[in-house]
Amino acid sequence: MDSTRLPGKVLMKLDKKHTVLDYLINQLKHSKLLGKIIIATTNLEEDNAIVNFAKKNEIEYFRGESDDVLDRYYQCAKNFSSDNILRITSDNPLVDPTVIDDLIINYQKSSCDYASTNLARTYPFGIDAEIFSFNTLEKTWKNAILPSEREHVSLYMKKNSNIFKQFNLRNKIKVPLLRLTIDREEDLELIRIIISKISERPILMDNILELYNNEPKLFEINNHIDPLEGYNKSIKYDKEFLKNQGSQL
Repeated sequence: MDSTRLPGKVLMKLDKKHTVLDYLINQLKHSKLLGKIIIATTNLEEDNAIVNFAKKNEIEYFRGESDDVLDRYYQCAKNFSSDNILRITSDNPLVDPTVIDDLIINYQKSSCDYASTNLARTYPFGIDAEIFSFNTLEKTWKNAILPSEREHVSLYMKKNSNIFKQFNLRNKIKVPLLRLTIDREEDLELIRIIISKISERPILMDNILELYNNEPKLFEINNHIDPLEGYNKSIKYDKEFLKNQGSQL
């Protein structure tokens, strides 16, 4: 709820009845292979609203650190004795359950430590999912030091392919890398438009691509936004952190 770019976005309405979080949970429920859904939120007072949502919808939840997202994930996985963790962020309400199932199948087949849809991106932004084992998460939790590595849960895993066996799920067809995530007002407006124009549920990537092929101008509303804005901001904190570390030596 404390997003700096669009505060409270996960409980904003995408249609007359349903919020961002409603859509995400409903999309996930169409996965054939996904296990227990757990909402990992923070101890901040403003996130009481997310806890209330979880309780109302009978979804399990965990509350942890607001700044150290990696610690929150680790403590959550430990609390629920999770062997494998599928990570979906709440700003991606139209994540495709068929892509999730494809990723799960390949994660199991490859016996890897970390599997993702975006090690080398071939899916639109917002059609993102990643899986890692608890052992991989624990190693990351113990060794990740930089602020960016504590904020972006899997960054340390991605940077250390010599430590973690990785698998990248590649799309079978070449598609435009549309921006289907929610960080700003323009993103929210686009997702609302997509939802209003597609009647199928769940909304699959193919449905969105069909809409794009028919009405490409709709998707220009947010194509000026830097998809790496959040990551680049956290890298600046890394520089400050390393500078402070050096001054303390």
